[in-house]
Amino acid sequence: MTDIAGMRARNVTFWAQAAPGWIHHADRQDEYGRPLGAAALDRLRARPGERILDVGCGCGGTTAELAAAVAPTGAVVGLDLDESMVAAAAARFPSDRHPGLSFTAADIETAGTVAGAPFDAVFSRTALMLLADPVAGCSTIRRALRPGGRMAATVFRDGATSPWMHAVLLGAAPHLGPLAPMPAGDEPGPFAFADPERVKRILIEAGFEAVTVQPHDIALRAPDDPGTVAEWLIEIGPAGAAYRDAAPPRRAAARAGAARLLARFREPASGYRLTTGIWLITATAAP
Repeated sequence: MTDIAGMRARNVTFWAQAAPGWIHHADRQDEYGRPLGAAALDRLRARPGERILDVGCGCGGTTAELAAAVAPTGAVVGLDLDESMVAAAAARFPSDRHPGLSFTAADIETAGTVAGAPFDAVFSRTALMLLADPVAGCSTIRRALRPGGRMAATVFRDGATSPWMHAVLLGAAPHLGPLAPMPAGDEPGPFAFADPERVKRILIEAGFEAVTVQPHDIALRAPDDPGTVAEWLIEIGPAGAAYRDAAPPRRAAARAGAARLLARFREPASGYRLTTGIWLITATAAP
């Protein structure tokens, strides 16, 4: 039997350890990582006056973008598992300068209800595949929506469509000591939603209808700065905690190793083009 409780506990620990890297690189993630959620933002078509939930909001960049779209009378709630990232989001986008914007820390799988519900729409950028029990998490999302409310989300496809992820880990890991094994199969991780039929089954079981899962090929653009780009990608990935714990010479070696394997994605004087495969998921909350 799958140990859901154990996987949830590992998720909490992982994100507590990963959060400092995401906070450190929040501005870069907002800028360079925007294509990861752009298709879902476009498909959601947030309108002034709507109430929207951002699931897996991280440090709040997508939540603030949604809040601008629903202003001046709408409201957006950013929800994330990790309290430190939620605190960082609130500090980056204070409510006195961003009316209608708020953040909350909660586990979407066990929350039962979400403060601010019901929502007209839900957005999520590369987060749903990280759930230990995706049916439970998506069921909470469904309950947070009004009947007929819409969801637009993105998740990664299979690892072969995002080869830079493997390059970063393979380049950095030899210099950082033992790392936890990468998730396999349906375990929560970047490629847990690689099978589009599984995604559809999860959402239908959770109470959604009109589910679509469409492939999108995108590219993340980053400047021609190998050391900075390598550090950004290491720190937001599975080697981030080990990297921050390592001595400076080992960190330098990890950056160099990652940069070496990322060189094939580098266009000198232009920057990095990190090809990435995502699924664009849309669904409607069943009555």
